[in-house]
Amino acid sequence: MVTGKCLLLSVCHSSASFCCFLGTPWCAPIKIKHGDVSCRTPRGEHYRNVMGTRCKIRCKQGYEAQSSEVVCMASKHWSSNYACREIRCPKLDMPINGGYKCSDGSYFNSRCEFFCSPGFTLKGQKTATCRYNTVWSAGVPTCVDIDPPKIKCPNVKDKWAEPGKLTARVTWDTPEGVDTADGILTDVILKGKPSKSDFPEGLHKMSYTVFDRAGNKGSCRFTVRVRVRRCSPLFPPDNGYMKCDSDKDNYGATCEFTCTGGSELRGSAARVCQYGLTWSGTDTTCAPMNINVGVRTAAALLDQFYEKRRLLVISAPTAANHNYRFQMTNLQQAQCGLDLRHVTVIELVGTYPAQVGRIRHNLLSPGLALQLRLLLRIPQRSFQMVLVDKQGIDKQRYPFPITAAELFTTIDTFPLRKDEMVVQQEAGQTCQS
Repeated sequence: MVTGKCLLLSVCHSSASFCCFLGTPWCAPIKIKHGDVSCRTPRGEHYRNVMGTRCKIRCKQGYEAQSSEVVCMASKHWSSNYACREIRCPKLDMPINGGYKCSDGSYFNSRCEFFCSPGFTLKGQKTATCRYNTVWSAGVPTCVDIDPPKIKCPNVKDKWAEPGKLTARVTWDTPEGVDTADGILTDVILKGKPSKSDFPEGLHKMSYTVFDRAGNKGSCRFTVRVRVRRCSPLFPPDNGYMKCDSDKDNYGATCEFTCTGGSELRGSAARVCQYGLTWSGTDTTCAPMNINVGVRTAAALLDQFYEKRRLLVISAPTAANHNYRFQMTNLQQAQCGLDLRHVTVIELVGTYPAQVGRIRHNLLSPGLALQLRLLLRIPQRSFQMVLVDKQGIDKQRYPFPITAAELFTTIDTFPLRKDEMVVQQEAGQTCQS
């Protein structure tokens, strides 16, 4: 039998008890936190949780429904979970060499601000906000190392070369680079000579370079200056040579002087450039040879020239002799060449006892002139010219005049003369004659 309450339903199943549940509360009432619900019953029942009721879930901003619509099932349960959950974006990845801070974690409208570790620079968006669709407004930025490493070069003071040297040993500490990022650096690269090297005189430009792991380059520059204390330059004296060691005028250099052609050295034979940039000793000169024509024998006269000068003895019976006049005129025009070859001319003119001997402005006595002719076997009554080398050896005889060029060609073939030419060339001593 069907009760009167059940008769109010327009449709009823064969089971009267089931039919009665259609108009009564069936599922648990829906209570929405952070949202509201709108339900529609199958036949407009008073209760909003009768079987078959459909409810639409709407959540507040920042929340999302697990199901937008639920139905009250015969099992007395709603078809799905209907709670409003707070919108949450995926957890952000932590940027390498950096991090972030968020206002409300990963929840809706949370604003996250990214930062980088010291030495790194942010590349990308600085902030990201969690949006309603659970997607962040921006991706995770990266932290890149763009700052070059820092390196400070040494401050090297000027160095002075040691005595007798043109170099100075310079030492400094190798600098270390500093990286503001991860602190990892490559080896320090030096451009130039390394520390504890000998540097020559002058200014030397140096640099150090270092790279960090990101390839950024840091560099610094410095200079090394080596100075040489120098005296004022010395010059070889006339009729002499100068030979210096080291660089000729630097501190500690020694210059030695030698006079040639019988010239006498006056002053210091050797001088040293001192610390105060002055030369030791006194100025050096080579005085002309002092010939003593007052000796009694020809041998004593010739001994004064031994290993010092060559002799060209010109003998003629009279001063009017044509060969004599031609020869003397020719030699007067070649005095530079004679001096360069250390040749002293001795004139013997006339016959005994009216003969005259002369060495430039020095006159020889008739007796000494006669001895000289006898010693060198020179006839009195004809023209003859004798060339004697520095060892006192009779090298060449000429019965007729010769040109200066012919004479110089002969002298230049002497072994000792070849050595003299090398020294004279090094000293810059030349002659056009």
